[in-house]
Amino acid sequence: MNIIDSVVILVFTLLVLTCGLSFSRSGKSMNSFYAAGGALPWWMSGLSLFMSFFSSGTFVTWGSIAYSQGFVAITIQWTMAIAGILVGLYVAPRWNRTKALTASEYIRDRLGARVQKTYTYILLLIGSFSTGAFLYPVAKIVEVSTGIPLVVSIAILGLMILAYTAVGGLWAVIVTDILQFVVLTAAVIIVVPLALDRVGGISGFFAQAPPELFAPVSGDYSWTFIVVFGLYNLFFIAGNWPYVQRYTSVATPADAKKVGLLFGGLYFISPLIWMLPPMVYRILNPDLAGLADEGAYLLISKEILPVGMLGLMLGAMIFATSSSVNTAINLFSGVIANDIYKNIRPAASDRSLVRVGRLATIALGLVTIAVALFIPKMGGIVSFVFTIAAMTGGALFLPPVWALFSKYQTGAMLLSVSLFTLAVNAVFKFLVPALWGISLNREQETLLGIGLPVVLLSISELIARCRRREAPRYQEYKALEQAKHNAAASVSQAQHQADNSHGLRVIAAGIFAIGVIMLALSVIAEASAMLVALIAGLIMVLGAAMYFRPRQPKNVWSK
Repeated sequence: MNIIDSVVILVFTLLVLTCGLSFSRSGKSMNSFYAAGGALPWWMSGLSLFMSFFSSGTFVTWGSIAYSQGFVAITIQWTMAIAGILVGLYVAPRWNRTKALTASEYIRDRLGARVQKTYTYILLLIGSFSTGAFLYPVAKIVEVSTGIPLVVSIAILGLMILAYTAVGGLWAVIVTDILQFVVLTAAVIIVVPLALDRVGGISGFFAQAPPELFAPVSGDYSWTFIVVFGLYNLFFIAGNWPYVQRYTSVATPADAKKVGLLFGGLYFISPLIWMLPPMVYRILNPDLAGLADEGAYLLISKEILPVGMLGLMLGAMIFATSSSVNTAINLFSGVIANDIYKNIRPAASDRSLVRVGRLATIALGLVTIAVALFIPKMGGIVSFVFTIAAMTGGALFLPPVWALFSKYQTGAMLLSVSLFTLAVNAVFKFLVPALWGISLNREQETLLGIGLPVVLLSISELIARCRRREAPRYQEYKALEQAKHNAAASVSQAQHQADNSHGLRVIAAGIFAIGVIMLALSVIAEASAMLVALIAGLIMVLGAAMYFRPRQPKNVWSK
């Protein structure tokens, strides 16, 4: 990577940090810091959900699978599209109707404080490992592209993410997510035709690629795995606490529905484009072995992108992949402040709660850095991601979502299902291989982790319905939910509208600046200069239009 790419990375980093830190004054209350006032525009929340989800490993995890096994990487990601649409249609609106600041708050209201505490402590523990898994791909991208040692990359990037997440709250996360989406979309539009040109276009790609590269399933990724992993994605997108935040931070259930549908629609289209470069690189360099295939996406980008564009794409990848880190840290710090500290000190002011949340952000970030350092010793990112998914997805995310649809389930029953499933998964993952040398393959591991809680919850639901035994807390919860609706209706939306207007202007200015950077790069590009300039012009027009014609959000509570 040359000096121009390095300068572009630095400039893009400063741009993102500036935009994120510009929201330092908006997080004066818990609601504004962690839910953007509950009136976030749906398209912003949808794009942020999209970036938070795919950036957890698209370029490293799925890029590795696309390089080694081909089209199956697209098949896997299409399960996310289907899951997103189903969540948008049926689950996201129900989360919004709860008017809870966090999923943890909903669990407390619906299932009880003891159940909430147990789920909170388990999710905080597992969440620390998950965010480490998200940070590792960022550092891997930097290592492959720049040669900076992995340990140094993890430390620097982790501290940088903490800076704007601790200061700007959810708005900082949302705005930086959208800027990353713009840059990555532009970069992929450039990298795909250049990659195909290296192998003689689309016809040359199909002629030279091995036939097995186009199989929809292969190896450990059988149709059974695809179906079960699709169910995991459904539970994960529906119940993962950071993603629930995207459904509760918009104004209405209809907006929450649009959030899920936008996510699903983007995930139908984007994998077809994302996975082409690493598949093409399989033809250009078929010799990557071991964990080296985790860098396939960046290796082909280094070969084909015009001068400076690699730096811009790398910068966007860094922050896009970081999106999953800052999303999770923002949410879990909110849980610590709102659902743990507030229970200890009920009279704590909003200012002190936000201060505790910021301190929690720093602590969680340091834990994330520590966990990321150990990922290589756990078999690499692909193995780690699928293991965490199989062991925790159904156990932790499905039971609270089930409660959204059932008035019969009690906190004790749902928590029992979660703990029993986690215990069984742990036994088969660690104890059985150690004692008897028997290990489940990826398909079996996922089937156990997802199938067991579905069966247990179905049985308990059937028994409760036959007995017509409504959960003791259910009517109390419905009264509390109505009270929250009434309280939300009485809140002045002036500050939320001001935050939305400021957010739109920051996004517009950031988009315009990205266009200027790309236009400057088109001047020095040795190849594809016209393509880069055209895309830069379109981005600048979009940014200018958004800045000078900001849309004021309507006051949804004034009706």
